[in-house]
Amino acid sequence: MELQQVAQPERSIVQDEQKRADRVEITFYTDPLCCWSWAFEPMWRRLQYHFRDQIYFKYVMTGLLPSWKNYSDPLYSVSRPQQMGPVWLEVSESTGMPTQSKIWVEDPPSSSYPACIAFKSMQLQSEAAAIKYLRMMREALMLHGKNIAKQAVLIEIAERLTSKYSTLLSLQRFVSDLTDSAGLEAFRLDWQETQNRNITRTPTLIMRAHGKQANMITGYRPYAALLAAIKQISPLIEPIVKAIDLDDYKRFWGNLTDREIREII
Repeated sequence: MELQQVAQPERSIVQDEQKRADRVEITFYTDPLCCWSWAFEPMWRRLQYHFRDQIYFKYVMTGLLPSWKNYSDPLYSVSRPQQMGPVWLEVSESTGMPTQSKIWVEDPPSSSYPACIAFKSMQLQSEAAAIKYLRMMREALMLHGKNIAKQAVLIEIAERLTSKYSTLLSLQRFVSDLTDSAGLEAFRLDWQETQNRNITRTPTLIMRAHGKQANMITGYRPYAALLAAIKQISPLIEPIVKAIDLDDYKRFWGNLTDREIREII
């Protein structure tokens, strides 16, 4: 998708309230290092393409991995980097989304906090840019085995994005927000929200619609489950795009994995 400027055309308060009442709002709790969030991308992208501006979403960074000194995942029996590789391999084999599982032996990320802070640093300039940046971090990690816990890698990814949208984004500001307190403080708010809501697994989506009880989905789910969850809180909602043209889908998203293409054909 093309990067949109933050500023939107002025609308009346009545129009804004009506649009908010008609749409589904999704809070997406995730982490750049989460392999299950990466595996969820084919269905999540399909949903966004189908419903466009009928859904509004925001990402909340959970900080999955503070450090290996105080990390333990009893569900997968993971407490050190080398044990994460087999989990990624299993996820790749079971879902079809590629991963570079060897990174956990060759150059294991020490924490997911730097990538979370980098996302928030980009978000301080543009929500749309942050969404693109999150995808670019995931591709760097999952497809190319880049260690996104390293500041130099995070800045290199940001440089590619900001150079493409140089009139809208500033690499200098990104680096400043990444290295001083601005990005950290923004991430701290996300982390606190995660703790307050007791979010322990990612991806977790909380869906809301006007006058309806919120609906929570946790973990990897097929597209049918996503669609059912949205219909549950917004029964009359219908996709803007019903039939997907592959060429248009490629233009809309840009980079696509084979698994993401298989999701819509």
